[in-house]
Amino acid sequence: QQNELNSFLWTIKRDPPSYFFGTIHVPYTRVWDFVPDNSKKAFQQSHIVYFELDLTDPYTISALTSCQLLPQGKNLQDVLPRDIYRRLKRHLEYVKLMMPSWMTPDQRGKGLYADYLFNAIAGNWERKRPVWVMLMVNSLTEVDIKSRGVPVLDLFLAQEAERLRKQTGAVEKVEEQCHPLNGLNFSQV
Repeated sequence: QQNELNSFLWTIKRDPPSYFFGTIHVPYTRVWDFVPDNSKKAFQQSHIVYFELDLTDPYTISALTSCQLLPQGKNLQDVLPRDIYRRLKRHLEYVKLMMPSWMTPDQRGKGLYADYLFNAIAGNWERKRPVWVMLMVNSLTEVDIKSRGVPVLDLFLAQEAERLRKQTGAVEKVEEQCHPLNGLNFSQV
């Protein structure tokens, strides 16, 4: 069955070969069993691995967090219509209330607390730009909460690359991802 799977792996025929592998931003446990052997083998044999962003670099994480914020002095309440802001606030209160029941025993066993997890995901939400709040709200579902603590496929591969002492890099800078999203107008968001 493995040889019938679409690998999302492209090969550049050179010596040594280069590969492009398409990933998605979901917990790796949701897709790892469906990643074909040829893709896993290409990763294992590679000496240098480039990712979309370097998710193991503290600067990248810090820059991603900063780029999501509204300009200094602005809050979400200032830029959203009042009814949408109120609905959003009520929804986040609901999520915070439900989050303890959404967490798995395994998450609790690892010391994850619902309040901590909520703040890690939604903390400072009133200072974020609408597009980032929309993405955040989309990730605040029971299914997504149950998989928190499991790295997304990109991060899993980056951690594996580090563990295997592979040289790593990134093909994009944070700004190249942030500026297009931050440039969307309200109706597009």
